[in-house]
Amino acid sequence: MTPAPTSLPQRFTAIAAATEQRLVDALADTALAGERRRPDRLMAAMRHGALDGGKRLRPLLVAETAALFDVPLEGAITTAAAIECVHCYSLIHDDLPAMDNDLLRRGRPTVHVAYGEATAILAGDALLTLAFDLLTGEDAHKSPAVRIALVRLLARASGLGGMVGGQMLDLAAEGRFADGVPLDLDIPEIRDLQAMKTGALLAASVEAGAIIGGAGPEACAALAAYGTALGAAFQIADDLLDVEGTSEAMGKQVGKDSEAGKATLVSALGVPAAREVLASLVTEATHALTPFGAKGETLAAAARFVAERQN
Repeated sequence: MTPAPTSLPQRFTAIAAATEQRLVDALADTALAGERRRPDRLMAAMRHGALDGGKRLRPLLVAETAALFDVPLEGAITTAAAIECVHCYSLIHDDLPAMDNDLLRRGRPTVHVAYGEATAILAGDALLTLAFDLLTGEDAHKSPAVRIALVRLLARASGLGGMVGGQMLDLAAEGRFADGVPLDLDIPEIRDLQAMKTGALLAASVEAGAIIGGAGPEACAALAAYGTALGAAFQIADDLLDVEGTSEAMGKQVGKDSEAGKATLVSALGVPAAREVLASLVTEATHALTPFGAKGETLAAAARFVAERQN
């Protein structure tokens, strides 16, 4: 038997390929039971937004956390794909003219540029609802109780008290409502905003793997600490890349956060201090994995990758 790949690049490659195939299957043209038909233009837009893109960090977190409890990749991949559907929907909607008005995503036209705003909105809506469809199937988990727990986890991480709520706070911090005066957020408020908008789905990816693996209370607490620190680190690294990165490397326009007056820890603290916070968060994340010994090394490497990535 060929041993499973263990290095982070190998795991990224294997999990991304499995996620891609699960998404290809989920986005097939054939209507499922309870569906009448799948409109061609809608399917093309959904594929444009969900396939052939990104590092698939969230699927990696799901699969590698589940692997701590000896769950094979095939036992975690449907949940991983469901969370990726939510992530991709959020990018489609974030790119819309009413939100960030981005023209490029992953080095190619955003969905609204390629298919129009109305189709992009519907493609995002459809990917969001597809995520919950995937989680209700037995291939997500044989236990109905586990599937219910996964549905609730994803709903709360992605909804009004999580990602969507965080996006609302982000828009308000830009002065997009009422009299156009931006919210004057202090550092704890910026942390809250970022924990909701970005961190919630990353932390949920870790928690989903723990749920699939049947983790006990102590393991869940350790993984929650890891996921929270990782999510915060990811956002700071992303904000640093917006300041220091290039459009070519990022595959999207950079420098837009400062132009829009977004509230970030980089803008509040400055680059050197933000880098110190980032390093501290990576240390916090890796330390949280101590109970798992060598089995947690891939997740520890993922935390370091988040801080060091160039795109």
